[in-house]
Amino acid sequence: MSRVARALALLVVGAVLALLGAGAAQAAGYRYWSFWEGSGNGWSYATQGPSLVRPDDGSVQGFRFAVSADSQDASKPRRAPDFAKVCADTPAKDGSKRVAVVIDPGTAADAPDGETPPPLRTACARVAKDASSAEALAAVAKPLRYDASAMLCAISGYPATGCGEQVSQTGGGTDGGSEAPTSTASSTEAHGDDGGPSVGILVGIGAVLLLGIAAVAQARRRG
Repeated sequence: MSRVARALALLVVGAVLALLGAGAAQAAGYRYWSFWEGSGNGWSYATQGPSLVRPDDGSVQGFRFAVSADSQDASKPRRAPDFAKVCADTPAKDGSKRVAVVIDPGTAADAPDGETPPPLRTACARVAKDASSAEALAAVAKPLRYDASAMLCAISGYPATGCGEQVSQTGGGTDGGSEAPTSTASSTEAHGDDGGPSVGILVGIGAVLLLGIAAVAQARRRG
């Protein structure tokens, strides 16, 4: 291969590595309270926010604080949804319903700098029959903190600050303080659902490869 062709090939490799590096740098998660609905099959990521869900009597609702890229890799509450166990000491009462609540503040690795997550706990909320999951949570875990878009930011005062901030996957630090768009935080623009490079990044890599191959071929013909 000629010197020009070799230089062009190295340029292509460098561009590809740069694009891959950009994809890895953009891949990030959000530190937030995720909302879950429990059943005999375990936990299911809620498709609506807690203020919109109206759980039935005997339901189990879970809240987990962790760093997650999206619903596909969100960390589930580390306690099985067991209504009978959580509400064993709370008898049924006419005109109300019982909702078991599992509150999992997560691990130290997911905690904001300078904060220590409180212990995981469960509680049985007795609320009005038309109460939402948010109202059931408020009945057993005040104070709650929400942001202007009604995203749940803190349960029982944890964490003290922040709300859905973006953090790097490696260091755990914040990346400029950008916030998750909703309470079911999702970040798929920079990466795929599995946390890998997005389609856009892969297309960019393919374009660079094609241009590089064409340039190398032309250089070889001239040589």
